Amino acid sequence: MQYFAYFKILIFYIVERAKQALFLFQNGGDAYDCIKVKAQNKFICHTAGRIDSIMKKCENAIIIGIDHGFGNVKTERRIFPSGVKCYYEYPAIDNNLLVYNGKYYLIGVGHKPFTADKFSDMDYYVMTLAAIAMELQDSGITNADVHIAAGLPLTWVEQQRKEFKQYLMQNETVDFTYNGTEYNIRIIGTDIFPQGFSAIANKLFEFRGINMLCDIGNGTMNVMYINDKIPNPQKCFSEKFGTNQCVLRIRENLMKKHHLTLPEESIHKILTYNQSNLDANILKTISDTAREYTAEIFQRLKEYEYNPTVMKLYIVGGGGCLIRNFADYNKNRVFINGDIHATAKGYAYLSELKLKKEAKKNG
Repeated sequence: MQYFAYFKILIFYIVERAKQALFLFQNGGDAYDCIKVKAQNKFICHTAGRIDSIMKKCENAIIIGIDHGFGNVKTERRIFPSGVKCYYEYPAIDNNLLVYNGKYYLIGVGHKPFTADKFSDMDYYVMTLAAIAMELQDSGITNADVHIAAGLPLTWVEQQRKEFKQYLMQNETVDFTYNGTEYNIRIIGTDIFPQGFSAIANKLFEFRGINMLCDIGNGTMNVMYINDKIPNPQKCFSEKFGTNQCVLRIRENLMKKHHLTLPEESIHKILTYNQSNLDANILKTISDTAREYTAEIFQRLKEYEYNPTVMKLYIVGGGGCLIRNFADYNKNRVFINGDIHATAKGYAYLSELKLKKEAKKNG
C-alpha cells in the first residue's frame, strides 16, 4: 500500500507544480528546477537563482537526498565511493577527512562489503554526515536544520524502514568537521522511500501500459511492475545481483585466463565507458564477461515474467551503463536512465512533496 500513498503525493505535486508555473508566468520567471536550500528562511531556485516564496510552505529545513549505495553514496550533486577508514589518531593523508566524536574518518577509502542491512555499524552514518557536508559546502552553509531523504531496496523498505530511520536520526544535533570546515547540523526529520521507484517518481506519467522497472545497483537488482502509471506493490523483487557480481566474475576470469589482477576502479571505468588502452585480449575477456552478465540480467527478468513484446523496460541505477555498452536489447522498448544521481534526486523530490502536503494539511 505504500506505493499508492506515494502515488497520491504525486497527484498533489501536479497541482502544486501548476500553481508554481502560474506564479512564474505572472512574475516573469523562467522554468527551473528547485533544489532545497534555505537562505534567510527562503528557498533558492537552482538555475534561475531567484527566491521562490512558494517553497516557504515546505518545512523550514534543507532537504538532502542521499542514495546510500553499496558501491557509491550519491546526493543530488555529489558522489563518492562507499568506503570509510577509521583512525584514532590524525592520519598521514587527510584528503576527505571527517572528524567526529573524537575519531578520524577517511571518506571514500576501501569498499564497503555487501550487508543485509545498512545500520549494523557506524559506516553509513559517517558517510551520511560526509554527504550532508558536501551538499552544504556547495551552498556555503555550515549551520543548518536538515531533513534527510533516503531509501532502501524495494523489498527491504517495510521491514527495515523504522530501524534505518532511527539509525540516521540517532543524534538530533551533530557537530563534526569535514575537510577542515566545522559543521553544526540538527537533523529534524528523515524519510525512507523505496529504491528504484524514487528514481522515476517525477516521470510516472510516462509509464502508460505495462511496464517493468529495473534498478541495477552495485549490490542489488530491484524489479517493480508499473501498469498504467500505478506501481504494483505485489510485484516487487530484490536480489543480490548488482554490478559487483559482474566485477567479481571479471577479476576471476582475468586471473584464470591471464594470471593478472586489475584494480576495481579500472574495471569500473571500462564497464562505464567501454574503452581502454589495455591489451586487446584482456579487454575481450572483460567485454565477454560483461556481456554474459547482462544476458543473465535479461534472463532473470524473464523469470519475473518480463516480456519485451508486451511491456517496456525502464532501467535505472549504475548498472544501466553495462546494459547500454554490452547488452543486446531493443532500444525502442528498453529505456536507460543514465543519471547516476536520479535516485537521490527522487528521494529529495518525494520528501519535498510529502512535507508540502503535510504543511498544506496543517494550514
